[in-house]
Amino acid sequence: MNRTHSSITPWLLLLPAMVLLVAFTHYPAVATVWHSFFSTPKGDRPAVFVGLENYALLADDPVFWRAFFNNLWFALGTIPVSIALAILMALWVNDRLMGRGLLRLAYFTPTVLPMIAVANIWLFFYTPQYGLLEQITGALGLPSHNWLGNPDTVLGAMMVVAIWKEAGFFMIFYLAALQQISPVLAEAAGLEGATRWQYFRMVQFPLLMPTTLFVLINALINSFRLVDHIVVMTKGGPDNASSLLLYYIYEVGFAFWDSSYAAALTVVLLAMLGVIAFIKFRILDRRTHYQ
Repeated sequence: MNRTHSSITPWLLLLPAMVLLVAFTHYPAVATVWHSFFSTPKGDRPAVFVGLENYALLADDPVFWRAFFNNLWFALGTIPVSIALAILMALWVNDRLMGRGLLRLAYFTPTVLPMIAVANIWLFFYTPQYGLLEQITGALGLPSHNWLGNPDTVLGAMMVVAIWKEAGFFMIFYLAALQQISPVLAEAAGLEGATRWQYFRMVQFPLLMPTTLFVLINALINSFRLVDHIVVMTKGGPDNASSLLLYYIYEVGFAFWDSSYAAALTVVLLAMLGVIAFIKFRILDRRTHYQ
């Protein structure tokens, strides 16, 4: 009886989390895959099985491919810069500085701001003629520029917003990891004559790899789930130059009411994220040193 009780107890403790995980993660994912093989029910017309028709439409959809490549450039432009800034900020605020607490608070503040509030703040910065950025460039004698209305600059402007918001969030993880590194290692490196750069490259950065792996996965997911800023600032324009995959899924599902096609887009996005995450774990996990 005791043996049976001891074997059931762990499963009972896991049951609440498992129920939530199945109800809000696994079931919606499976339902989305299933729904992507049917047409969208409209009025008195029920959904019918269409097989891979939604995926065939997706392959010939120029807006999807525009959003897809926009998202790739967005990820490549935001992830490395956000992580590099997070490491630099963590190294700085980890030192014994005057006002270190206020500096940490200043770096972390963008993270706790609501997404809509951040979008409106930067919308004011980028507003032509009277926005903050326009006032600075005007004071320097530079010409006025519509940063969000130009297809050549709108995606870069959105990248800046994402980096500003996420770098402070990632900094907290790196700061916690740096504080777990024994100061004995720094003393030993100093006795060996290592410079600060050599100590970071040969000691600190390898020990930060578990944190880097975690941050990379989170940064990847964040770069493909951005929708709030686009809704407020650009609505995917001009000419879909700032449209990302999740925003396009939102537009197809809730503006065009084509839920089946939106399900197919979602399946492609989930599959792509899963493959990238798997590759990252396979490559980086081999180079990760767990203390």
